[in-house]
Order: sequence, then structure tokens, then C-alpha cells
Amino acid sequence: MAEHPAHPAQDRAATSAAMVSLRSVDKHFGSLHVLRGIDLEVRASEVVVVVGPSGSGKSTLCRTINRLETIDSGEIRVDGAALPVEGAGLARLRADVGMVFQSFNLFAHRTVLDNVTLAPIQVRKAKRRDAEAEAMVLLDRVGIADKAHHLPAQLSGGQQQRAAIARALAMQPKVMLFDEPTSALDPEMVGEVLDVMVGLAAEGMTMIVVTHEMGFARRAADRVVFMDEGRIVEQNTPAAFFDAPQTDRARAFLASVLTH
Repeated sequence: MAEHPAHPAQDRAATSAAMVSLRSVDKHFGSLHVLRGIDLEVRASEVVVVVGPSGSGKSTLCRTINRLETIDSGEIRVDGAALPVEGAGLARLRADVGMVFQSFNLFAHRTVLDNVTLAPIQVRKAKRRDAEAEAMVLLDRVGIADKAHHLPAQLSGGQQQRAAIARALAMQPKVMLFDEPTSALDPEMVGEVLDVMVGLAAEGMTMIVVTHEMGFARRAADRVVFMDEGRIVEQNTPAAFFDAPQTDRARAFLASVLTH
């Protein structure tokens, strides 16, 4: 296969400081060792896509970065600061680290506009008028400004996920985490969400994306991280990972997902 052009964030990422850093991170769920000695550094403006078989620890890795899951040992830093344990520091961390989940997690009884403005008003103490103006800009950016006054149930799955992305962006995060953001969507809706994510990547947003969408990984990632059995087995540029995987486990995984 021909090598794809470098992603525009690659040059920036090569010279920028670490935005997210994991050192010797271990995590157990009971007797299950889900993260095993994870070392990973994500630089500002870099797009890292995490792939691997089910149960490999990808989502747990993502959830430890904003402390939705605690770790047993090791260290995680965001923008140079260790993760706070609780209180105001943890609230600030979650304001700085946006997260988009597999299930959209929108407040069903609130309009899309209310969903997007709630956190900036309550956490960032933004004025409602300013928050609503910014929210409309973001909803236009993700292509659903006309749905601002609808309830989530009145939107398609793809539109709800785009609303969830706008909600995360409204906090002006330093990094965005995406945990299988398209896996709950009907196939025809996947593209509209991935297009928004590609646009964010092109604008230089620092992103960590757990996904099974290999086309997105090749198109938007600066680096692909392959996990298996709680470990990072290999990581490389998309072209190198997809065209010449270095390990038997990665080759077997790609043979499985690329032939179905």
C-alpha cells in the first residue's frame, strides 16, 4: 500500500511537550490484571489511536486518564501534573480532559443546547449568554446547530454523539478522550461522527481514541498503539503499523479485523 501523507499534527507533536504521560501503570479488577506496566506518552497536538482485541485493556487505559478508574500502581500526569485524588483538583482535571463515551450520556430531559452549556456555566462559571453563544458555534461546528432546542431522544444516534462531542469541547479541554465513540451507532451514522473527529485532529486537538475503526486510525492518527492482554505490544505510525506490523499478535489481529 502507498504511504499516506503525514498528518498535520505530526510535526507539532514531534517538538511539543508531553500532554499525557503514563509510567509503569498497573490496574487490577479483582484477580484480573487489566493493565500491565503501561508506559505511554502523548504529546500536545498528537492523535493516538489505541486498537486491540476485546478485553485487551483499551477502555480501561482511557478511563484511567481522567480517573474514572483508579490505578493500583504507577503514575499518570496530564499537562505535567499528577492526577489529583479527589476534590476541586479532580473536578479541574475532568474539565481539562474531555471524554466521549460509547453511550452518549446526554441528559435526556434537557435540550441539546442545555447539555452543552451546563458544565461551562456550573464548572467554568461562564455567563449563560456567553455559554450559549459558544455552544451554538460548537453545534454548528459538528453540524447540528439546527437541533439545539431538541431533546436527545429526537436526534439520531450520530447526532447525539456529535452533541456529546460538542459538550466535551465546550469545556475547552486540553485533551480529548474517545472511548469507542462509534460502536453504538448504526453503520450509516459512523462516518458523520468520524468526520467531526478527523476535523478536530486536523485542528491540532490532543486526542486519545479507542476504536475499532481501522480506516479512521489510518486516516487521522499520528501513532497507532496496539494493546493485547493488558500490555502495549507495539506502537508505530499508521503506515508502518498497518503495512508492516512487527509482532505476531499484531499481524493476527490485523488479519482478523481487515478481512471482515
